[in-house]
Amino acid sequence: MQQQYEGYKDLADSLKSASALLNLERKSQLHQDIITICNHLVNPSFRIAVFGPFNHGKSTLLNAMLGNRTLPIDLIPTTGASITVKYGSDVRTRIMLVDGTEIYRSGTEILQQFAILDGNRQMRKDVASVEVFCPHPFLETGVEFLDLPGTNDRDEQDNLVREQLLSADLVIQLLDARKLMTLGERENLRDWLLDRGIKTVIFVANFLNLLEPDEQKQVQNRLLFVAESFRAELPPGFSNLYRVDALPALRARLKGDVAAANSSGLAAFETALQNIVEILQPNRGSVRLPRVQAIASQIQYSLKAKIDPIALEIKSFDDKQNSKIEIKQKAANLIYKGFTTSIGELRDWLELPKLLTKYQADAAVALAENKFKDWQTNTLKKDLNQLQLSAVKWLYQAYEFFQEERPQDLLISFPSEPQVILPPKPNNNDDLSEPGSIAVGGGIGWLLGGPVGAAVVGSISYLLNKNIQKQDEQFAKESYHQEVAKLCITAIEDYLSSFSSQGLSILTEYERKAEKVICFEFSQEPVEITTKRGNLQQLQNGFNDLLRELEKVKILSNHQPYKKIPKYTNTNRKYSPQPERVKLFPEKDPVIKQQQEKTAKNTGTRVEYVSPPPPPKASPSPRPEEVEAKFRDWELNEEIARMKAEMQSPGSQTSKQQNSTQSNKAPNQPKTQTEKDKITRAYGILGLQTNASQAEVKQAYRTLVKKWHPDLFVNQPQLLKQAQEKMHLVNDAYTILSDK
Repeated sequence: MQQQYEGYKDLADSLKSASALLNLERKSQLHQDIITICNHLVNPSFRIAVFGPFNHGKSTLLNAMLGNRTLPIDLIPTTGASITVKYGSDVRTRIMLVDGTEIYRSGTEILQQFAILDGNRQMRKDVASVEVFCPHPFLETGVEFLDLPGTNDRDEQDNLVREQLLSADLVIQLLDARKLMTLGERENLRDWLLDRGIKTVIFVANFLNLLEPDEQKQVQNRLLFVAESFRAELPPGFSNLYRVDALPALRARLKGDVAAANSSGLAAFETALQNIVEILQPNRGSVRLPRVQAIASQIQYSLKAKIDPIALEIKSFDDKQNSKIEIKQKAANLIYKGFTTSIGELRDWLELPKLLTKYQADAAVALAENKFKDWQTNTLKKDLNQLQLSAVKWLYQAYEFFQEERPQDLLISFPSEPQVILPPKPNNNDDLSEPGSIAVGGGIGWLLGGPVGAAVVGSISYLLNKNIQKQDEQFAKESYHQEVAKLCITAIEDYLSSFSSQGLSILTEYERKAEKVICFEFSQEPVEITTKRGNLQQLQNGFNDLLRELEKVKILSNHQPYKKIPKYTNTNRKYSPQPERVKLFPEKDPVIKQQQEKTAKNTGTRVEYVSPPPPPKASPSPRPEEVEAKFRDWELNEEIARMKAEMQSPGSQTSKQQNSTQSNKAPNQPKTQTEKDKITRAYGILGLQTNASQAEVKQAYRTLVKKWHPDLFVNQPQLLKQAQEKMHLVNDAYTILSDK
């Protein structure tokens, strides 16, 4: 039993904690009910309350049962406070005042001063509790009686009675047989007892002896109807209706007239009452917990009324913030992808073997023709600027999107112009038609005025095509113009080598600085939201704790526990995109493997080798890299533009749903037949049904562009013309359907 009370103590503490979260007024009914039921949960005594309107004989009935005039009796409503009757070795009274003063007196005469209504029928304001101790054997078993003020007299008394009923394990509702179950009594039965889980109720009819025999029979039938209509939760075999003529019973007890006491109904009632208590008392939890359930339900609904609006507000804030963050993360990843791809292309372009293959011949010729400056400006610098701008534009996209650190321009400078020192002029006049001299820095264009000039230019091309590292015997003895050509080739190689080394170094440093541009900081959560998040967590913890305690005592609830509110973790953090991981299949050919690793490096991805899957039955034709490269930028730019538009109103679920619906529903129908025909043709060109969504239109356009791009047919004139015509139709169709 002690363990059971400890469990109830935890439940009582949980009820009080949950109540504190509601900030209830101390005088509110719910607050008073919570205090009452919590105190009652840990009370080891079995409490019986006598309840009914004033002048129904409540105190008279209790005095008859106690065998003494212990409680005040008068013809007017006198009980102005709830009086608890407990076991004691002798009759004495204890009065507790509101200020903490305790008053002990022998007997009960002091009740006339503290426990009755004053001349204005008002309760005393300074009395906190009234207790009377009696040496009665029934009380010695741990039973307490509670004599409540009469109802239907004053609101203050009604409130006190309503509150105290929660602390009763068994309620004796006294009925006046002369005016059976008035409207007020029926309302009290419903509102004060049934709705609050108080169902251990016994009805006792008083004053039946004052009626004529015929009237008594009619009232008895009505009493049976009242008892049967109320489903009292009493032990099986016990009635919930008894007749006791309270005043004759009291007189019989005072005189010691056993026969008169029996004829008043008192003895039968006392016997039934003692048997009922004997059964209910050991398991009083089954009596008290329904009241707890009723009160806990009110607390839970009140907590939910506070929790749900705050949770909705925080969820709305989090959704909006997460939507912004998600968009920014996607944008950062896309920009990073575009940037690393462009940087990879520039790095690949700066590799010395690529530079030599693409530019060495023309640069050497330009040097020999004294036109190197023009070649550097119109060819090398033009190509470099195009690649630099392609990379830098992504950083400006990032700055526009995130407003972090302003990007710097990527400036790869050129080395000094190559210098060539001509070898000594040969004696053979057939080889040179003009006197020779040394040309430093300015090129050797003076050589090219005649046949020797043409020979030098031709030798440059020939020597480069023939791999000058493996010369055959034909070049064992070189002519003068071949020596000059090799000097030009070597000078350009040194120039491009310096340019490559310097450019790659600048590029590496630029990539490091770019990390500060393609990133964003998560915004600080407003103090107001942080405070509400903490309050919400407290409310939800209190709700969940109460739910757990109710489950421990087998009280079912219609509510589910709240999930823990996630903390705002985006404070003072910065997001920077990371390189993607790509899975490559190890190739036996080391050249292919090296190409794979180089491609991954240029695109800023990390290589992870995995076992290859079984070969497919049919391999699709590969996509041409040239078309993919051009199409990639278009896709990335379009995606970033879309996300910028979303940033205008992120976090709106309604907006997202509308956007989703608009992107997937069929375009609105045009008004004129001409427009209808035009749109129908557009769908046909793209190979779609007329009810296709915008997403399907976009996908069809992408597929056709990659199939019919004119760059794929530059070496096939007939197909090139067909592709150009096809792309013209595809572009027009896509424009028409996009405008819809």
